[in-house]
Amino acid sequence: MWKAFFIFAQYKEILSDIPNYQIMKFKLNSNFKPTGDQPKAIKELVEGINKNERAQCLLGVTGSGKTFTMANIIEQTQRPTIILSHNKTLTAQLYGEFKQFFPDNSVEYFVSYYDYYQPEAYVVSTGTYIEKDLAINEEIDKLRLRTSSQLLSGRRDIIVVASVSCIYGLGNPDDYKNSIIRLQVGQILSRNSFLYLLVDSLYSRTEIEFSRGTFRVRGDSVDINLPYTEDGFRVTFWGDEIEEIERIEIESGKRIENLDTIAIFPANLYVAQKDRMKDIIREIEDELHDQIEYFNNEHKNEESQRIQERVTLDLEMMRQLGYCSGIENYSRFFDRRKAGARPFCLLDYFPDDYLIIIDESHVTLPQFRAMHGGDRSRTTTLVEHGFRLPSAYDNRPLSFTEFESVVNQVLYVSATPADYELEQTDGVVTEQIIRPTGLLDPPIEVRGTLNQIDDLLEEIDNCVKKDQRVLVTTITKRSSEELSKYMSSLNVKCRYLHSEIDTLERVEILRELRLGVFDVLIGINLLREGLDLPEVALVAILDADKEGFLRNQRSLTQTSGRAARNSEGRVIMYADKITRSMKLTIDETSRRRKVQIAHNKKHGITPTTIKKSKEEIMGQTTVVGSKSYLHPEDTSVDYLADPVMEFMSKEQLEKTIALSKKKMKAASKDMDFLTAAEYRDEMLTLKKIYESKYG
Repeated sequence: MWKAFFIFAQYKEILSDIPNYQIMKFKLNSNFKPTGDQPKAIKELVEGINKNERAQCLLGVTGSGKTFTMANIIEQTQRPTIILSHNKTLTAQLYGEFKQFFPDNSVEYFVSYYDYYQPEAYVVSTGTYIEKDLAINEEIDKLRLRTSSQLLSGRRDIIVVASVSCIYGLGNPDDYKNSIIRLQVGQILSRNSFLYLLVDSLYSRTEIEFSRGTFRVRGDSVDINLPYTEDGFRVTFWGDEIEEIERIEIESGKRIENLDTIAIFPANLYVAQKDRMKDIIREIEDELHDQIEYFNNEHKNEESQRIQERVTLDLEMMRQLGYCSGIENYSRFFDRRKAGARPFCLLDYFPDDYLIIIDESHVTLPQFRAMHGGDRSRTTTLVEHGFRLPSAYDNRPLSFTEFESVVNQVLYVSATPADYELEQTDGVVTEQIIRPTGLLDPPIEVRGTLNQIDDLLEEIDNCVKKDQRVLVTTITKRSSEELSKYMSSLNVKCRYLHSEIDTLERVEILRELRLGVFDVLIGINLLREGLDLPEVALVAILDADKEGFLRNQRSLTQTSGRAARNSEGRVIMYADKITRSMKLTIDETSRRRKVQIAHNKKHGITPTTIKKSKEEIMGQTTVVGSKSYLHPEDTSVDYLADPVMEFMSKEQLEKTIALSKKKMKAASKDMDFLTAAEYRDEMLTLKKIYESKYG
């Protein structure tokens, strides 16, 4: 991925100030208008942004239309915006929603482009060195490149929906911007000079396979396969003058349209200028000399020899090819950063007045805090044992302090803002507690723990008779498994969900719950954020009085909110005492219900559950998983709930199948036959998809 720290030198005078894309404005496309307390929330937050308030907080209950509120804020403020989410599933969901809200504007998707990633590591206890291993999803890579190209194109009507991977190091945006090739019809530029420019911007010449990031020459015409769009460009020369510029179809080569001006963005995010290479190599050699001397003084001969051999090989590859395996570990030298200086990241590609919206901020922000520490620990081990130079410390994600330093204006969005968000906004929040559907926060009832399971079974039976679903939360994984076994022995159709169940299987389980394959889902703390389950009418919280992370106010509020999408939704807390967290949750829920009931009464609204058909549920939750838990009547092929799955090419599917096979064999070799069987099932499922698409 970092094969790109090389070149851009000559012909810079050619990069004239050709106009960028036409400036467009955000235009929200929706048949709905803000209702309830949405207009008030939108007005308050827009005024705060226009007054340059650095931080604001939207406290929006589940189902209140927070995403629609965000969209209205973006339209009214007209700010380039990045929306951050804490996992890929929610990021994909938000991306789809904003694409629908803003079909005429630039809505981009930026997540980690690895289908599989094993970072370089060293296990001291066993003396085991683990090489970096990865599989890159080319379609996500294309969307990442499209994001950077749109950000630097001059467009302001841009929304980037991103995961926490956006704070990992990227190339210097100035180098990237300086490598943009701008052309116009009638421009004086020789064909060969143009070819040099393409190579300097990391495009490769080809005469065989016209793949992403390549160009081919046909007489006086040059075809370019852009790595960030589905189309390409054809530039035709008459002597040393550009005679014609066309947008073309990649497969057929047919002309789509004629253009007067174009901008060709680099084929990789990591571009460095060619004249730096000698200085970079010299600086790496100086650091190598210092590190060898340090190891020798400490009598660490093995480490000294190891670092000398590894870095010497890397430097030789850089001299010959301009890059080496693991070149990201030398990123500080290529970016011309000082030791300890923060790396560039996606946020550096935005204009100065951009807006950050952090969705589910109480979960997303802690992820930002944790990323830097975990990466530092792994790198420290590699440096101390001679696998990497100390400069590898600067190949990292931003620390939380550094993240704060690049934030311009931020909007925190959560049903349960954490202390940090409240501190940043001086305790001031904008509330959005009225649901457009009229649905109320579920009433909360506290019952004693004596005979709680028998009582719960009776409640479950009543719900099943009404074709309703039930969520049950426990304290431990063991208790969720045991409760699931006990209920199954009584012919209750149930499943359990905990952290050891992978993401894809988790989505399948939730789909089966909604379809009625089973009635009760038992879990620990995985039933809180971002779950749209309107079929759930009862949430039962066992051991609600066990104060701690799983039973603090935020967890109890989020868990209770899972019953808020059903007009008959309710919550039962089983406890022998009412803790402070329980009281705060119950009091806040009661306050919200009073406001919601008064609003419904004033406007004549009757709360109604939004019911979805089997086809709609299938469309929302289809996945590719390691196991098959399909609805009995469903014989269709599953697809991953990700906006890039539909674009997966034949080659990418083949690579994914090969990777599953490799993991299956490795697990079998380690005598882990259960894991091997899961990878086998995954491989067979992927083969089924392959056959359905490509025969």
